[in-house]
Amino acid sequence: MLVSLRSEAATKGTNRGGALLRIDHVVLAVGNLEAAAAFVWDELGLGSVPGGRHPGWGTGNRVVPLGDAYVELLAVLDPVEAASSPVGTWIANASRAGHRLVAWCASTDDIEAAAERLGLVVAPASRSLPDGRTLTWRSAAFDRVAQHPDLPFFISWDGPAELHPGRARVEHRVEPLGIAWIEVATDPGALQAWLGAEEVPVRVVASGEPGVRAVGIQTARGEIVLR
Repeated sequence: MLVSLRSEAATKGTNRGGALLRIDHVVLAVGNLEAAAAFVWDELGLGSVPGGRHPGWGTGNRVVPLGDAYVELLAVLDPVEAASSPVGTWIANASRAGHRLVAWCASTDDIEAAAERLGLVVAPASRSLPDGRTLTWRSAAFDRVAQHPDLPFFISWDGPAELHPGRARVEHRVEPLGIAWIEVATDPGALQAWLGAEEVPVRVVASGEPGVRAVGIQTARGEIVLR
């Protein structure tokens, strides 16, 4: 059964008296970053750019820019380091049988309010960009995604909009226009309670193993789907 939490205004996020909430990115666990980059290019016509390494996790990523959103390709780069990290172990297990959508993230313009409402801790983070600038952000609930892959973690980006990973320059075969929708297996009531008053373009499958099932990406030629 499909239950939609989407309204016409929800494609770009809706503010109904609270903080603006929108789908920021999805995480695709992969066994090999180069092979994953080739997959999204061959199957979807989308290019990607190098991201970086994650010290302490044993992982690294590539970014598929979509404009105001992106797909994060996440892989284990150091198996020894990953084995001692909850995040590294999670990605290693998730990607063992091939690529798999494992998480989704909602951006908010008031992450402190979202964290207070749900009893979460806001954690700052950063990474260096190739041009020497530093990308900084704050997130909440990322430590929960391995146990609750159906519920998004939250992020708030600092700095100018052009530093957002979705804005990175890359060659695509099709012109992406952002994430149109996401399909998630979850309890509709639990997801609505997690999102609060906000509406985002989510298609809920009210059965099966909780988690992200598919992502619809809008392009100039129509929708393409990542599963």
